Amino acid sequence: MPDQQQHDVLIIGSGAAGLSLAIKLADHANVAVLSKEALIGGATLHAQGGFSAVLDEHDSTESHFEDTLATGVGLCDPDIVRFVVESAHKSVQWLVDQGVDFTRTDEESGSNSPFHLHKEGGHSHRRIIHAADATGKAIETTLESLVRAHPNINLYEHHIAVDLITIQKLAKPDNRCLGAYVLDVINNKVNVFSARNVILATGGAGKVYLYTSNPDSCTGDGIAMAHRAGCRIANMEFIQFHPTCLYHPMAKSFLISEALRGEGAKLILANGESFMHRYDSREELASRDVVARAIDYEMKRLGHDCVYLDISHKSKEFIKQHFPTINQRCLDLGIDMSSEPIPVVPAAHYTCGGVMVDQNGQTDIPGLYAIGEVSCSGLHGANRMASNSLLECVVFAHAAFKDIRQTLSATKMPGQLPEWDESRVTDSDEEVVVSHNWDEIRRFMWDYVGIVRTTKRLQRAQHRIKLLRSEVTEYYGNFRISKDLIELRNLLVVAELIVESALKRKESRGLHYTVDYPVADTTDKAINTVINPQLSENGHVAA
Repeated sequence: MPDQQQHDVLIIGSGAAGLSLAIKLADHANVAVLSKEALIGGATLHAQGGFSAVLDEHDSTESHFEDTLATGVGLCDPDIVRFVVESAHKSVQWLVDQGVDFTRTDEESGSNSPFHLHKEGGHSHRRIIHAADATGKAIETTLESLVRAHPNINLYEHHIAVDLITIQKLAKPDNRCLGAYVLDVINNKVNVFSARNVILATGGAGKVYLYTSNPDSCTGDGIAMAHRAGCRIANMEFIQFHPTCLYHPMAKSFLISEALRGEGAKLILANGESFMHRYDSREELASRDVVARAIDYEMKRLGHDCVYLDISHKSKEFIKQHFPTINQRCLDLGIDMSSEPIPVVPAAHYTCGGVMVDQNGQTDIPGLYAIGEVSCSGLHGANRMASNSLLECVVFAHAAFKDIRQTLSATKMPGQLPEWDESRVTDSDEEVVVSHNWDEIRRFMWDYVGIVRTTKRLQRAQHRIKLLRSEVTEYYGNFRISKDLIELRNLLVVAELIVESALKRKESRGLHYTVDYPVADTTDKAINTVINPQLSENGHVAA
């Protein structure tokens, strides 16, 4: 039989969560890291704002805790929130120890923190540590250099996981994750990777929408694979739309950091009129769900394509120092943010729901973990507070590391696993099916399952998903797989999960706003919308 890749730990994904875990485990285990593109091609690289942590004596973890609960609108798990915010300081120190160069406080600021701290929406204090306006890049490139240098870490770039291999899928009793089928994109070959433990660190699913701040890699792969394998998925209706993405035909997916609003930038209409005071007393620093809906309403009310973000009251020197990346990108497009407002629109940004996990990042399936945006840990609830995402990545990477290290020696390495069977498929001569269906999903999700929803729109989306599912299932069964086909299949699963979750929630809460149920349900305790795996007639998870 062909050789199969065997490792102690298989990490699927190469963002902040996956690379942090790889580094922590590397002295204790043989680790494989899969990256569907180049190692630093994911969402972490594009994160601008920063990493939330209490680093100032005038702030407190209790305040961070309360702010996170308030932003999550009754759906956060208080125990998880407390665990995360109390772990934040150590997580920052770990990143500093790895060499991440966060922006320092200048001597004239009067701050008692050695680091410059931003304030962002939902936070009651300055607690966002950052590396200018390219924090994700600073973290990702630092971790990348460490991962590439470690002899116990095996990197597989341009490799995309197709599906998880579990004991249950092999029609045997009990269950455990044994590995994954993985497509080598360069050589167009599916290989078997087996491991004692498998970690999903695949990020979110922003590409299910037509307009998103996410890179092309964010196609919900881990969520879809976990669902097919038998994990519960929760809260998928809570898709966070970042209020301010750059509106320009040449500016695909470019985010305008919330930190600008933290430094006093105002949202205005084309005539210069500000409007956030009509929606929330916190104005520009209201939570993202409030700001995104306000912008969406104003654009629809006026028939405008965008609104504007104005920070021209700040000096050129201040803007260059604090927002060099954004400033240069705007200048490249002919926008001088020191003298004119920036055109912005909301765009799909963050998946608050995902694969249900415990405090160790463990899923429903033994041996399978999920960390970072792919997971539903209980931290974000109905709306993620700004800059809690990178924090979650590092905290849960450490939690998973401790759990895996304690059990690794007692866990057997899987034996030979079934090879990928493509004996009954042929090369596709209809690639247009993939590109057309990909485009259709993203368009109807934007039109029908966006910032403001109705039951009728959701039902329309659900109908289209059922038709596309039959087309994609037939196509998947007849032709050799490709990266685009894998992503299309996963996007369709994610779209279905979002719509099903949205239809189950008969209220408006956090990021889920529906015209048919415009207020929150206060008669019962807020609950998660949990989608259970689909089981076949023999009791096993349907493929």
